Amino acid sequence: MTSLGSEELRDRAPVADGADPPTALLRDVVGRASQRCRYAEARWVDRRAEELGVVNGHPRELAQESSRGVGIRVLAGSGWGLSATADVSPAGLGRALDRALAIAGTQPAGPELSLPPVRPAIGQWSSPCREDPSTISLETKLALLVEADAALRTDRRVVRSEAECLSVVTRRALVTSDGTCCGQTVTECGAGIRAFAVEDGDVQVRSYPGAHGAGVAAAGWEHVRALDLPGQAPRVGEEAVALLSAPACPSGRKAVILHDEQLALQIHESIGHALELDRILLGEASYAGTSWVEAGDIGGLRYGSDLLEVTADATLAGGLGTFAWDDEGVPAARRTLIAGGVLEGALSDRTSAAALGLQASGGCARADGFARQPIVRMTNVSLEPGEAGTLEDLIADTSDGLYLEGNRSWSIDDRRLHFQFGTEMAREIKRGRLGRLYRNASYAGVTPTFWGSLDAVCSAKAWRLWGVLNCGKGEPGQIMHVSHGAAPARFRDTEVGVA
Repeated sequence: MTSLGSEELRDRAPVADGADPPTALLRDVVGRASQRCRYAEARWVDRRAEELGVVNGHPRELAQESSRGVGIRVLAGSGWGLSATADVSPAGLGRALDRALAIAGTQPAGPELSLPPVRPAIGQWSSPCREDPSTISLETKLALLVEADAALRTDRRVVRSEAECLSVVTRRALVTSDGTCCGQTVTECGAGIRAFAVEDGDVQVRSYPGAHGAGVAAAGWEHVRALDLPGQAPRVGEEAVALLSAPACPSGRKAVILHDEQLALQIHESIGHALELDRILLGEASYAGTSWVEAGDIGGLRYGSDLLEVTADATLAGGLGTFAWDDEGVPAARRTLIAGGVLEGALSDRTSAAALGLQASGGCARADGFARQPIVRMTNVSLEPGEAGTLEDLIADTSDGLYLEGNRSWSIDDRRLHFQFGTEMAREIKRGRLGRLYRNASYAGVTPTFWGSLDAVCSAKAWRLWGVLNCGKGEPGQIMHVSHGAAPARFRDTEVGVA
């Protein structure tokens, strides 16, 4: 989960009351824009977020934030123009439209961009939410976090304990000159805990459910209750302390079994980002980077072993990359990216699909709020389950190796090719059984070689979705929430060592 900042409990800004989407105003401004450009869209976004944290038994911060406004994007000739405003009035939208058209007019001349067609999106959609987080009192939330935080301190060597929760409610309305008029509401909730143990200058950390917002899902407060933070906390604290006396991870080449949360991050970094079509086409080279994959590789590149099956699925229940329509009105769908280890598709929006001559967008246009333009972002990019049974079955099938769990660090080059990940905990595997505990473990590899060594994936019952909250990309920068599904998997002959 993200850090909350100040050590003091602080209400940074009141959450704004909800307001109905200004559909009539959006229709009006798009109608006016259509007379002056080839394509126009108006996106209204209302976002309300709350973060609450506890450190060492003391409230750390209450951050309540809200934003609301309209972004207007136009395509005139070969150039895009975007302008945004919090003044949701006819005059405010009119000024934003004029600015967007002026910006489009300053773009370099080039061939006209022919956007792939999309059927008009009409309707309303909401993500599942049984227990609205706004109906849960701050006292109830704080009591849960204080209880979980206290349960982490199982030993005097746990010098820092943290518990935090997050809820976000985002409402969107989109009107386009293609005939789209749709609205969506997404509720996200999650929570997490961490224990930091210190002895003789060494620091060890254990987290639950995991790092980078792994415990956040598109759901209501019922999801936080199901995490059972107080019940999991003693184990987390004990493991952090146990790591202090564990030997350092030995170096060499081993069979490695990755826990599904760590595997989700591996998918994010070495598959998800590498298959964003704007990166492949060098559109993100100055900031987010490029990709080792080239456009001509789609349909033939050997990405990994025959067991590598990867999908991008914007329809998964609970996913942070789930929606009914993307921010260009393209309907959510399940799409194959890699089948039998061979690259079959990429993540695209209408602009990148048009640049490559594709007949349809991949439905991956997403924007961080009303003041950012939609760009290619991951939906729920997942490794499909295999047939290796449970984690216990996979360990029993491994004669010599390491089991790695919990992300502690990550590093990957801007082509998404060479990487190294550090994990919170490692366990030796000998003759099909878990053995000694190791600390400061890391593994490294080269993307196609690493995925080529994939030789077992656990079955559907072991498959889970994990959230990532800190996915950064774009200029100006945007942060996106995404999810990745995975089951524990084994990789042969992997380089391991000390982080």
